[in-house]
Amino acid sequence: MRTRIAVMSAVVLLASALATAKAAQTRASPHETISAGVRGAELSITYGRPYMRGRVIMGALVPYGRVWCPGADEATTLTTTKPLKMGDLTLAAGRYTLWMLPTSDAWTLVVSKQTGQWHTQYDPAQDLGRVELRTRALTVPVEQLTFAIGKDRSRTGGAITMTWETTEVSVPFTVVQ
Repeated sequence: MRTRIAVMSAVVLLASALATAKAAQTRASPHETISAGVRGAELSITYGRPYMRGRVIMGALVPYGRVWCPGADEATTLTTTKPLKMGDLTLAAGRYTLWMLPTSDAWTLVVSKQTGQWHTQYDPAQDLGRVELRTRALTVPVEQLTFAIGKDRSRTGGAITMTWETTEVSVPFTVVQ
């Protein structure tokens, strides 16, 4: 009986691994995890990296006035090993999904408690909070959606930055000790 259960478990694990590998092969957008250590906190962002591919992105593919998940496939996640403060929003150590509400003149970061969902499955009831993003127009387009985690000069925190097309948005954060 134990052998049969072990074999069944191995078959289920193998099928799951094969399905994951097949999904990774068929994705149009590569996936990436970026990480940084900031003031004793380990931060990472995992996301799909779609390309412009000649498309108009902001205001078209990414419509203004609707919550959007920056990335492709699974929802973009932020993981932190220490609490972070972004504006008036405090995030406990843990894992979150990142969403954005773009408009033609301002952008808002939406942090959700829900994780594990597809990038089109936004549930406003799961919002932890919202923070206004700093915006900047770029003169040279960025072909592929890109996140970065940078440290600030005071060494108390840093900023999370997303660039795509001719738009850069960022949110400063501090690590709560």
